[in-house]
Amino acid sequence: MNSERDFPALVAPGPPLSEEQAARAARQLTLPGFDDTAQRRLAAARVLVIGAGGLGSASVPYLVGAGVGTIGIVDDDVVELSNLHRQVTHTTENIGLAKTASLAQAAKSLDPNVEIIEHNLRLDSSNALEIFADYDLVIDGSDNFPTRYLTNDAAQLSGIPLIWGSILQHHGQVSVAWHEHGPGYRDLFPVPPAPGTVPDCAAGGVLPGLCGTVGSLLATEALKLIAGIGTPLVGKVLIYDALAASTRTLEFSRDPEGAEVTELIDYVLFCSGSLPEVQGIDAKALAEELSGDEAPALLDVRNDDERAQQHIAGSLHLPLPQLEAAIESGAELEQIPAQVTVYCARGPRSQRAAALLAGRGIKTNYLEGGLPALAEVAPQLLAEHAHTEGARS
Repeated sequence: MNSERDFPALVAPGPPLSEEQAARAARQLTLPGFDDTAQRRLAAARVLVIGAGGLGSASVPYLVGAGVGTIGIVDDDVVELSNLHRQVTHTTENIGLAKTASLAQAAKSLDPNVEIIEHNLRLDSSNALEIFADYDLVIDGSDNFPTRYLTNDAAQLSGIPLIWGSILQHHGQVSVAWHEHGPGYRDLFPVPPAPGTVPDCAAGGVLPGLCGTVGSLLATEALKLIAGIGTPLVGKVLIYDALAASTRTLEFSRDPEGAEVTELIDYVLFCSGSLPEVQGIDAKALAEELSGDEAPALLDVRNDDERAQQHIAGSLHLPLPQLEAAIESGAELEQIPAQVTVYCARGPRSQRAAALLAGRGIKTNYLEGGLPALAEVAPQLLAEHAHTEGARS
């Protein structure tokens, strides 16, 4: 390998290349230090990309074009008009389509033989390890701190390298966290920034071409790891300033006082700081309030299928994962009234949602025992098989 420090090729070579694979890779196979074996490693590789936005939509086409055989894409968002100035792999025609489906469509149009696995969901502590188990490495192009810390920890526990990138306004960063060979994301950023101190792209903006630059760097680091060529950014972070057209590389090492990662945690809570305590209200007391002249506003944080079966008449609806995502991104919560009682199926989800809302200045409490407790004392307050109302309309 042409490198200052040798790193093993991450993936074993697959079977001999087909004529089409060889033809597609013709300009790649002539590179110094790159050969048929390296190309077969790419064809056998399984790469997971977190986020189908600015960085994911820029890196996936280069992974496909280079000949990576299997690519998983994780995202729970849909294509919006405001995405298109920087997420140029998506199209106007695909507005409203799941981003995973839109990016898969673009990948398949580039190479119909690539295997694209769509994970149209929000990555969290309950599913990350199961998903990561099927891949050789992960690229994190997410846009929020809870996902970045989750991805770092899940990659470390899974024993696979993580390539991460971040962008804001006209600056970008890229690094490789491979715990077996060097430091990780937590060594560089032991604790997340205080909530509200770092604007997201919606608030701070982002220069469109920055996504392409950083996204292509992410893909290049992945190709280097898979094929075992060059020197990956392990223990280094590359910082790019688009306005100055300059880059610099900072070296860092493991934090000797860093806590060992042994399990996945609640990353929204970890990045939100300490959430305020919230009070519960029992079903009988809530029923009395709902029968009074000034009935409280209600928020249902259960999933769509649960609500379709039964819910409290007149309640708003915003599933907990969507509420968490809105709070992570710093989005306004104009659809939530200034005072609200939250409920779920048993209580834990509503208690968490109430705490998150309280952290945003909303006066709130939660229904102890969830919907079954209210159904027992006041079944007349429940509605069945009705359409979703309120917060998600």
